[in-house]
Amino acid sequence: MSDAEHVFLLTQHHIVSDGWSLDVLLRELSQLYQAFEAGRDDPLPPLAIQYPDYAAWQRQWLSGERLQSQAQYWRDTLSGAPARLALPTDRARPAQQSFAGASVPVVIDADLTRGLKRLSRQHGTTLFMTVLAAWAAVLSRLSGQDDLVIGVPSANRGRREIEELIGFFVNTLALRVDLSGEPSVSQLLERTRRTALAAQEHQDLPFEQVVEIVKPPRHLDHTPLFQVMLAWQNNAVGSFDLAG
Repeated sequence: MSDAEHVFLLTQHHIVSDGWSLDVLLRELSQLYQAFEAGRDDPLPPLAIQYPDYAAWQRQWLSGERLQSQAQYWRDTLSGAPARLALPTDRARPAQQSFAGASVPVVIDADLTRGLKRLSRQHGTTLFMTVLAAWAAVLSRLSGQDDLVIGVPSANRGRREIEELIGFFVNTLALRVDLSGEPSVSQLLERTRRTALAAQEHQDLPFEQVVEIVKPPRHLDHTPLFQVMLAWQNNAVGSFDLAG
């Protein structure tokens, strides 16, 4: 805009970048800026592999018996799952989704967070599993359903070589939580723990293929397999570190 004022706008489609990638991007841009501002060369080491290498590896790895095993797990796990979560909304669903929405922030304070961490330690669960169990209990109470499916995004970066890559790796897992028989807190946490671990062991099959395998009823007014998600954002995105 002038010799001393610049605007830098970076727009990315989600198809080429995920939340994890943003931290990599910010860190590398900061390193490049610092180097060039000081008159140094590009400080970033060359990438050992790039996204096409990952795509080729995934296609090769996810084949044969391994593909059949993953597909069979999701087919068995989601067989007969409820097609929709019957929440008592104050308005009827539109005939076709509009994706118009809003946000309502809810802050979990430090005392409650400490209590949740303590509960997790007592039952051998992660904090994510504990919050997932609580979320499932709330949804079950509201809907009157004791069998429900919750979508969970997974970073899907199980190999160290791809941790420093910018790209879209995240996959969505459909976790089916069983609340039948009025389980105690302890029982629900154990069920949720088993469900989460099993899903993560089979997290490589892309969600689109899971939908094709399960073949749930398809309607324009709601998404297939699940309509509610829990996105656990535990990758802290850094900030720019720009000298001057």
